[in-house]
Amino acid sequence: MGKTISEKIIARASNTDDVSAGDIVWVDVDKAMMDDILGPRVEIAERMKDIKDEVWDKDKVVIISDHYTPPANIKQAEIVKYTRDWANSHNIDSYYEFIGPCHQIMAENAHVLPGTIVLGTDSHTCMGGALGAFATGVGSTEMLGVLLTGRTWLRVPETISVEWNNNLKDGVMAKDISLATIKEIGHSGATYKAIEYKGEAIKNLSMDGRMCISNMAIEMGAKVGLMEVDEKTLDFIKSTGNKNGFTGYKSDKDAYYSQKLKFDAATLNPLVACPHEVDNVKEIKDVNETIIHQAYLGSCTGGRFEDLESAARIIKGKKIAKNLRFLVSPASQEVWIKASKEGILDILAEAGATILAPTCGVCVGLHSGILAAGENCISATNRNFIGRMGSRESNVYLASPMSVAAAAITGRITDPRELL
Repeated sequence: MGKTISEKIIARASNTDDVSAGDIVWVDVDKAMMDDILGPRVEIAERMKDIKDEVWDKDKVVIISDHYTPPANIKQAEIVKYTRDWANSHNIDSYYEFIGPCHQIMAENAHVLPGTIVLGTDSHTCMGGALGAFATGVGSTEMLGVLLTGRTWLRVPETISVEWNNNLKDGVMAKDISLATIKEIGHSGATYKAIEYKGEAIKNLSMDGRMCISNMAIEMGAKVGLMEVDEKTLDFIKSTGNKNGFTGYKSDKDAYYSQKLKFDAATLNPLVACPHEVDNVKEIKDVNETIIHQAYLGSCTGGRFEDLESAARIIKGKKIAKNLRFLVSPASQEVWIKASKEGILDILAEAGATILAPTCGVCVGLHSGILAAGENCISATNRNFIGRMGSRESNVYLASPMSVAAAAITGRITDPRELL
């Protein structure tokens, strides 16, 4: 029997000739990432102090302050300071702050490579699957063990094959592919499974689009969302300045999949995930009278250069709706600078958008754009749970960057193709 991508990666990391779905094995971790919200401040620092031990390999540990940056209050500022001080005291050179969500920073700085095991204290670490890595989220206690030993155990997941054929229509984006997949599988239908995305539509996506899709694999409960390494992957990795070797894996033709799904991208229309579940997905035409009070373009799901550029296509020469806030947070400082040089931020700002720092703060309801009771927000982010972005009496609708931009102009949920 052939092997899937995840089985091959885990076999390499476990120094085992053969692993199969269901096996429990110990693996060597290639990169361990902690953020400010679930990193050193959550029991890790004190328990390591008690153990009086050091990080197993400081060159394989990455720490990123992104949720509480820029801090909105003293408590947040103290958490960021604590995280920074801890990184310095343990000689962690790969410490980043104030430059964007951790997953984007990990990718841009060559900390995620094909064929590697990447663990992070954030569930959307699975975004690294777009680069062919077995990247997945872990809890702080498990991360403590990784920091001390460089190892952890994994149950080899079963794999679901998700194939998207043909090409997307203009005005339909990678986010719509993600939402359609989640609707089909359900919010827990892939629990502790790997997803392999494949097909013509996936191959034709940019790396920005691929990362959007892999990022949201966790919204089906998946352990990881993997894509095969191709020339686009290699070009992206080259652009990061990576100088380390790696091996990209492809599934064998006779690999076993617990489920095989096929979709036609050519028939896909703009979608929206309605409150309060990511799998509560409907076509935008079915909810296009919903009034919007805030539109948010940003995060590790919907704030990359292609996302901002696509939104600018909709926005250019127009003004945002009255009584609506349009917030834009580029996915990283690197994206911010590129979008600024290309004039994209000017287009958005001239339409009435507020350009924010690269941050996780809005997506997770910590600062920079919290919702009041009774407000509706359309967002290019990854979750719309009750209270996710502010008041428990607010509503979050998830959609593509183009759909977010369209709603910002009309003041209601709108099919972006109406404005193209």
